[in-house]
Amino acid sequence: MVSNYLLLEEPLRMASILEPSKPSFFPAMTKIVGTLGLNSRSVEVISGCLKAGMSVARFDFSWGDAEFHQETLENLNVAIKTTKKLCAVMLDTVGPELLIVNKTQQPISLQEDSLVILTPDQDKQATSDLLPINFSGLSKAVKKGDDIFIGQYLFTGSETTSVWLEVSEVKGEDVVCMIKNSATLAGPLYTLHVSGIHIDLPTLTDEDKAVISTWGVRNKIDFLSLSYARRAEDVRHAREFLSKLGNLSQTQIFAKIENVEGLIHFDEILQEADGIILARGNLGIDLPPEKVFLYQKEAVYKCNIAGKPAVVTRVVDSMTDNLRPTRAEATDVANAVLDGTDAILLGAETLRGLYPVQTISTVGKICAEAEKVYNQDLYFKKTVKYVGEPMTHLEAIASSAVRAAIKVKASVIICFTSSGRAARLIAKYRPTMPVLSVVTPRLKTNQLRWTFSGAFEARQSLIVRGLFPMLADPRHPAESTKATNESILTVALNHGKASGVIKPHDRVVVCQKVGDASVVKIIELQD
Repeated sequence: MVSNYLLLEEPLRMASILEPSKPSFFPAMTKIVGTLGLNSRSVEVISGCLKAGMSVARFDFSWGDAEFHQETLENLNVAIKTTKKLCAVMLDTVGPELLIVNKTQQPISLQEDSLVILTPDQDKQATSDLLPINFSGLSKAVKKGDDIFIGQYLFTGSETTSVWLEVSEVKGEDVVCMIKNSATLAGPLYTLHVSGIHIDLPTLTDEDKAVISTWGVRNKIDFLSLSYARRAEDVRHAREFLSKLGNLSQTQIFAKIENVEGLIHFDEILQEADGIILARGNLGIDLPPEKVFLYQKEAVYKCNIAGKPAVVTRVVDSMTDNLRPTRAEATDVANAVLDGTDAILLGAETLRGLYPVQTISTVGKICAEAEKVYNQDLYFKKTVKYVGEPMTHLEAIASSAVRAAIKVKASVIICFTSSGRAARLIAKYRPTMPVLSVVTPRLKTNQLRWTFSGAFEARQSLIVRGLFPMLADPRHPAESTKATNESILTVALNHGKASGVIKPHDRVVVCQKVGDASVVKIIELQD
């Protein structure tokens, strides 16, 4: 197992822990993905979320129709213009999610040691003895003794509205189960999870494809969260589908690992995906509790070494109803940062939680504190050793820029990029200072009209730890001359000064391309 990259200077004065943190333009290097919905869809609340540190807005199509989400997105666009904060858009698919079909939505009481039948006949009414489900193949997938979990969608784990079942027998298409704990299924959208079982349903369903090809195309989504990714083929299939949708050919795919099947094929999925989301809610059901931490550490480490973003979910569930996280949750957030995660994804906490803005702010503060004791030196050495020699040209430039920035105690690294790849490589080495990614546009044509690239690339860096994008003037093309490079650099420096990241007499490391050569230079600023 990979140890935490924890750095504590000795001797440590315990009283120093109580010293207030200095305010910063960037709340934390670790990014925050917020799920927008019921309690977080007004312009006012979304503006608060952006100011608190949300950099990616997630739209979860497990509930709510396209019209509802469109209205929320339009409010997001207004908030972005008002706050002048960039924000990316992530579409989260439903995938092969198993649901209890309760058409009346009346509460259903289940008593411990009683029997209940799971049936694919959705015309029947849900009762304490019979629960219709949306999947006809359950009886073929399970056997006597298998565990089945039923819980409200986006459950926090503290509700009395979740129940464990044990399969007693299979009767035709019906599955008879023993109830292991008393519970009341009250409210909409109950999901069903079977531990360690392959569900024979496509990862990208027809419903998902319809949403992506309409809502997704209309809004040029930056990220696709592919729910229940189980094999590399799932990612390849999704990418092939996106490639046919024109505008979405650049959309990045984040594979959401939610069960043991995805864990077993993790390496091949990581190779195909642009990033990984560790869906600890469902994984916590599929895995023994004592194995969850080990999976998280190994999975995040593999993502770090591959230079692909790792996103961790389900960290402050109690903040759905409370202003403060539990001690365990606060420590969990910090440990995720020390493990090397790029972003924290908030689900129920912001979607239906009572305090979405405060939750984002609290998580950001915990991340910022954890980053102060992150042992970057150890991580850097391990990453360089893993990459090995000879390094590729870009890898050598990226690692050299980070090494130089640390040695001269630079306040920021400025990287000129058109594809975003160079900036992501720099971020891979986890510099202790922010990386300002200046995205220089490329002029493209389809023989009918001219377009500039760059916006996608800028927004897609908003999920990478330590990477903060800004769009260069489109009049300054990527293949620029020394004069235009200096002009853009001046704009970037002014942006850094205005945000308080760069101060007089600071040193700044600049990574840019001049002609065919890649150059790393150190600038010492004057008054």
